Amino acid sequence: MRSQILSSGESTSGTRRAGDGRRRVAVSSRGHALLLAGLLAFACPVLAQGRRTLGDAGPDLSEIRPRATLTDVGLLIGHWRGEFLGGAAELVWLPPAGGAMVGVFRLLRRDEVVFYELLTAVEADGGVSLRLKHFHPDMKGWEERDDTVSFRLIRTDPDAVWFEGLSYRRQPDGSLKGVLDIRSRDGRVRKEGFTLKPVTGR
Repeated sequence: MRSQILSSGESTSGTRRAGDGRRRVAVSSRGHALLLAGLLAFACPVLAQGRRTLGDAGPDLSEIRPRATLTDVGLLIGHWRGEFLGGAAELVWLPPAGGAMVGVFRLLRRDEVVFYELLTAVEADGGVSLRLKHFHPDMKGWEERDDTVSFRLIRTDPDAVWFEGLSYRRQPDGSLKGVLDIRSRDGRVRKEGFTLKPVTGR
């Protein structure tokens, strides 16, 4: 079975896109799918036929992209661990420097690496975008050389951030609860939930 991560369609090169304008990144059911972001990352907006809605908050966000800075996604900063896609997930986000936040992610099963991710959160066009690249254990990339998977920020509040297809909410115990949207080859979208706990005090 093959699945696809839903993303906003931003790219740094003229790569192939789905008919609805969104990038689709093929991933295997053995765990070649994101975190997030992070992962890692995510009570998540559903991307369906060009509309973006919040499953846990209600408003139609299809035409909304708030003005935001890296300060608005600061709740991601830290060292996190949890379970994701049947494996052990670990995510680290560094504080902003040079106009960007940098993160790294890895997923392990039976003490073997399934994949890595290199992530950045950057300010662009008055908002924030999360960009990432996947790597196999031998560091060969999934995406084309100049391509990235991107998630645009569409809403924030003091305890949550919502990207297109990915979101995180801070829990009372300091953990992050996330949901990631993954589309199967038959077009059905499923939500993959996870919880990341801080490795050190926050």
